[in-house]
Amino acid sequence: MRVLGFDPGTATTGYGVVEGKGNRLKHIAHGTIDTPAGQHFAARLKTIFEEAQGLLETFKPDAVAIERLYFKQNVTTGISVAQARGVLALAAELAGLPIGEYGPAEAKTAITGYGKADKKQMQEMIRILLNLDAPPRPDDAADALGLAICQIHAGRIGSLP
Repeated sequence: MRVLGFDPGTATTGYGVVEGKGNRLKHIAHGTIDTPAGQHFAARLKTIFEEAQGLLETFKPDAVAIERLYFKQNVTTGISVAQARGVLALAAELAGLPIGEYGPAEAKTAITGYGKADKKQMQEMIRILLNLDAPPRPDDAADALGLAICQIHAGRIGSLP
């Protein structure tokens, strides 16, 4: 199973592609989709959508994993993340791919076994699981790899939550 994970954001959206079969995980790619500060939100969303479509065409995943939206304090930031999340989900839907949604605690539990793991713990476990030379950077891409691994561990294709 090949999964493309997305950590949505308007300025920076992380992506990570992981292939998994049984207990074996293979790193395929990771990086970010970046949009310029000050650009109109609609243009930013168009960039995210088009780049997500390009990633879907390039990597041909079996499923997509997207971080579930959660609000801590800043509702304005949450709304822009929700918009980015929406265009990512639309790109996956148009490609006919199932979408898994995972909250941060779910991904942390799937990767480290501890739902309150910090970023360094997550990145180190992702490094180990994917046999990378160094922890993945930037944080957004590392989070996206974690979401892809979470989807692989869930092992669900078809009707995802």
